[in-house]
Amino acid sequence: MTDLAEVDYFTDPAVTQNPYPYLDHLRSRNPVFREPHHDVVAVTGYQEVVEVFRDPATFSAAISIGGPFPPLPFEPAGDDISAQIEQHRHLFRISEHMVTMDPPDHTRTRALLSRLLTPKRLKENEDFMWQLADHQLDEFLAKGRCEFLTDYAKPFATLVIADLLGVPDADRDEFRARLAGQTTPGTIEGSMYEQATGTNPLEWLDETFSTYIADRRAHPRTDILTTLATTKYPDGSTPELIELVRPATFLFAAGQETVTKLLSAAIRVLAEQPDLQETLRADRSLIGAFMEEALRTESPTKVDFRLARKTTRLGDVDIPAGTVIMLCLGAANRDPRKFEDPDEFRLDRRNAREHIAFGRGIHTCAGAPLARVEGKVTLNRVLDRFHDIAIDDSIHGPADARTYDYEPTFLLRGLRNLNITFAPTAPTH
Repeated sequence: MTDLAEVDYFTDPAVTQNPYPYLDHLRSRNPVFREPHHDVVAVTGYQEVVEVFRDPATFSAAISIGGPFPPLPFEPAGDDISAQIEQHRHLFRISEHMVTMDPPDHTRTRALLSRLLTPKRLKENEDFMWQLADHQLDEFLAKGRCEFLTDYAKPFATLVIADLLGVPDADRDEFRARLAGQTTPGTIEGSMYEQATGTNPLEWLDETFSTYIADRRAHPRTDILTTLATTKYPDGSTPELIELVRPATFLFAAGQETVTKLLSAAIRVLAEQPDLQETLRADRSLIGAFMEEALRTESPTKVDFRLARKTTRLGDVDIPAGTVIMLCLGAANRDPRKFEDPDEFRLDRRNAREHIAFGRGIHTCAGAPLARVEGKVTLNRVLDRFHDIAIDDSIHGPADARTYDYEPTFLLRGLRNLNITFAPTAPTH
């Protein structure tokens, strides 16, 4: 019998469909475990993952998206390779985006986003979400069935961020057409590196937002894009145009991907457990707890990567400088040392919000508050307008033999489709 630890996490098709037995086995061997195929140290323990997230001085985010693919652009030398990382940083793919940055560049870039994601702007965006949710549901409500990702989650997530960033109304149909049908990055052959630097979708977003912001700098208006175009660094200096564009476009692309996966995971649980539908319908205050448990059990980001800047020790394992560290968020969120009966979905789990689906430390997802509101709005509207929500047996099989198809990626965790049936709720006046 093959030892699960010998499986290649990055290429094994069974692991892409269900990574949890593999990750649980690694944790049983050691929460910090060097996998045998790509010389990557997999960290599956909650405490150990948080430790790495909180120590950017020791662990660089330069490889956060692709990990060992492609290989490092230099041969690590010595017990501190910080200077080598900085010397070669421009050779790391998507090094221009915040997700791969370390302080102080990360700090400056994150500050630009914080000036855009103000409480006032987020509240305006939430008001838009309620109207958008109804509009999306209206497109298929009468049918009594839908493929949830295509019919709702993808266009909803795309148009929410389009509104947040002030995309003109006249352009939103093009954004939906170009972005709501994108497939998930994260395979070795078509990693997010390639997607991000090709046509899917960051290059197009960069070009489009560059045009918007250049226009608003030349011809200011009373709109969100003008606010973005005139944003300054905390020290009062004016960013280059591209320095404003890239945080916005990465938020757009990453937010669309993760929210689509979060919403479909939550609706799958709801459709599989009719008792939860009635519980949430009767007490909407429980929707927040439901969303946190959905995030914990099916983290949209399976893994994140760090590069050891310095020779160090993690858990009981020596980590040489230059080691690729794979932070297994999906595994950490099911660590039994942190979460009791971690594979169970528990609406009353007291520490569910301590999950790390959105990361931790300086790289905590900037869009996390936005994603939570998108979940709250969606679940409320679905419960308002659907009854008897169920998995479509004709597509996914009967309850005792369900089959789901997950996207074949090492990076993200998400359904490729989710077919549900429902009874439309009669409107009340």
